[in-house]
Amino acid sequence: MFDKRTKPYTDLLGKTNRIVEGTVINGNLVSPTDIRLDGQLIGNLQSKGKLVIGPTGSIKGDVVCKNADIEGHFEGIIHVQEVLNVKSKAHIKGDVVCGKLSVEPGAEFSATCAMKSQVKNIAADGRPEQEKTA
Repeated sequence: MFDKRTKPYTDLLGKTNRIVEGTVINGNLVSPTDIRLDGQLIGNLQSKGKLVIGPTGSIKGDVVCKNADIEGHFEGIIHVQEVLNVKSKAHIKGDVVCGKLSVEPGAEFSATCAMKSQVKNIAADGRPEQEKTA
């Protein structure tokens, strides 16, 4: 009578996880959808969607995501499959691997950067899988 089926991933599109200002998380986050972080994360984050670090947000750890907009602080290793947008008030330290990079004037970008268009899928262990070249 009441058939409760799990929603397919396509139903999750357009939904965003929000970590509000003042929240501190010590640990790892895994999400199949977009994440907006205005709080603080000390740990690793994996998302199959977009990551937005707001002006009051900060991450100290490793990140794997599809797209990212950073306006706050990031320290660690970040793997972005497609586009990484670094806003003018952002502070980034560490290592960056992305498909495309956009950095606004005024941003603090103290990182090594590798732009690799072959980073396509996120493996089960959270690391990006690279496409095999023939």
